[in-house]
Amino acid sequence: MMGVMQSEDTPTSSSTAGSVTATPTTGTRPRCDGTPVAPRTATAPDPGGKRLVPTGPDPRTDPAPAARRWTVRLMIIGIVLAALNLRPAITSLGALLEEVRVGLGMSGSLAGLLTSVPPLCFAVFGIMAPRLARRFGPAAVVCAGMAAVALGVAIRPFLGGTAGFLAASALALMGIAVSNVLMPVIVKRWFPDRVGSMTGLYSMALSLGTAGAAAVTVPLTDALGGSWRTGLALWGALAVAAVVPWLPLVRERGRTGEPRAARTAAAAPAPDGLRITRSRTAWALAGFFGLQATAAYITMGWMPQIFRDAGVPAGTAGLLLAVTMAMGVPLAFVIPRIATRLPHQGPIVAVLGVCGLAGYAGLYLAPASGAWAWALLLGIANCAFPLALTMVGMRAGTAAGVVKLSAFAQSAGYLLSIPGPLLVGVLYQHSGGWGLPIALMAGLMIPQITMGVLAGRNRTVESELAAAKG
Repeated sequence: MMGVMQSEDTPTSSSTAGSVTATPTTGTRPRCDGTPVAPRTATAPDPGGKRLVPTGPDPRTDPAPAARRWTVRLMIIGIVLAALNLRPAITSLGALLEEVRVGLGMSGSLAGLLTSVPPLCFAVFGIMAPRLARRFGPAAVVCAGMAAVALGVAIRPFLGGTAGFLAASALALMGIAVSNVLMPVIVKRWFPDRVGSMTGLYSMALSLGTAGAAAVTVPLTDALGGSWRTGLALWGALAVAAVVPWLPLVRERGRTGEPRAARTAAAAPAPDGLRITRSRTAWALAGFFGLQATAAYITMGWMPQIFRDAGVPAGTAGLLLAVTMAMGVPLAFVIPRIATRLPHQGPIVAVLGVCGLAGYAGLYLAPASGAWAWALLLGIANCAFPLALTMVGMRAGTAAGVVKLSAFAQSAGYLLSIPGPLLVGVLYQHSGGWGLPIALMAGLMIPQITMGVLAGRNRTVESELAAAKG
């Protein structure tokens, strides 16, 4: 993927008595009339001795390949650190929600609405990402997004009231939203022949950040004196660390040092007037993304309560949720790699969906006795997220197409996911049990499988729209 680019200067030679000699040059030398000659590529005779074969710069002395390798490694570090910061602002708040509510004097209803703020911000602010990326470059926008996350998370506990807390949270979520949209774009641009493995690495880091923040926020808060303000603000330090590797990448504006394939993909023109809303594949992917996000937010928000109402101790219920989230760490790396090797991702969608249906059936029939099995199955089902990200990169053939598809699928999908957690709460409150909410969860899995199978077909939005015009 990252082969050394050879110099393409035309070699020059002199001929004497039918023979050819090559004179390697390393610097500028004057012509006979005194005008300078540009540096030439070193040459060597071919085995037949009849023509010159350009050898290009010596890779042992040429600094460009080393610079490119360094830049690519820095990009990988930046992607991983950014992915680690895409969920702690949310899951750390969930771990301390009761303490935050009491400390800020929030009503129960307002605190409950906080669970729907993240997908709303993701949908609203994610729409801005393509325009910002065209104006400033994807790397610059992600860098600014990480800075917004760092600032928002660090200051929100200390602004003194509910309005300030919500405003700072919105700032952090804005940074997360634009980074959400542009991560598949950056992977497609920099690693066009490793979309599966890089999406897997990114998704694995995202899952690790999600599960890690949920698991360690409370212990860290207790270790630092028990203040919820400190416990929330400390995650700003991780976001600050994520800003650092993006700074030199911003200076290069995503061009200098990129691998040849990345520059080719970035330079490839998008079809004129690519109207993503006219693509059936784009709508199917948006539906799949939204339904898997709905299932994930319902799981994060309500699964511990389901187990507790079934008689599972509170500590064990929290551990079960951690197990569900932790399943995404290894599987988020494996599933995208498998997906990119298949012409149709529908079979993976179906397997994940069946695991979800089995997990919901278990929650309904025997929530306590089979709790660990249901947690594992739902953890597998939640890995539809990295699959959806992988399909964003696969269903568009150009860099511009990936930007538009990613923004559309994620923004529309997160809008679709907003009512789910609230509806589950309403059904639970009015029915007095978990039968109807679980039935809703299982029912939503059917259209999720359908949309995923449609989105997984071997085609791109560009070719689909071109065929429609023809």
